[in-house]
Amino acid sequence: MAFYTTHLGFTVHTNVAPALADVVRGSLRLLLSGSASSGARATPPDRSGSLGRNRINLPVDDIEAEVERLAAAGLSFASDLVSGPGGSQILLEDPSGNLVELFQPRST
Repeated sequence: MAFYTTHLGFTVHTNVAPALADVVRGSLRLLLSGSASSGARATPPDRSGSLGRNRINLPVDDIEAEVERLAAAGLSFASDLVSGPGGSQILLEDPSGNLVELFQPRST
């Protein structure tokens, strides 16, 4: 919970730790399952053959500034900063290994 509230601008909505908490950022509500929650059980392995992984996507206004700020806070990234036709993105891992994509859309 602290990772999301300290570094990514979420606020705590509900906290019934160690079972569950949820944090919000704008209209996004993220459920965080603790070790005492049924949500902490492993999910079945991916059988789709997909090369990607699920992740949440957080739009940012200045991705380079966000990368610099988060790196200075000691966070590490699961990818390099990449740019494509839609904008720029980088993957950050939360303490449980979940991916968070920071995304800055290309200016029109």
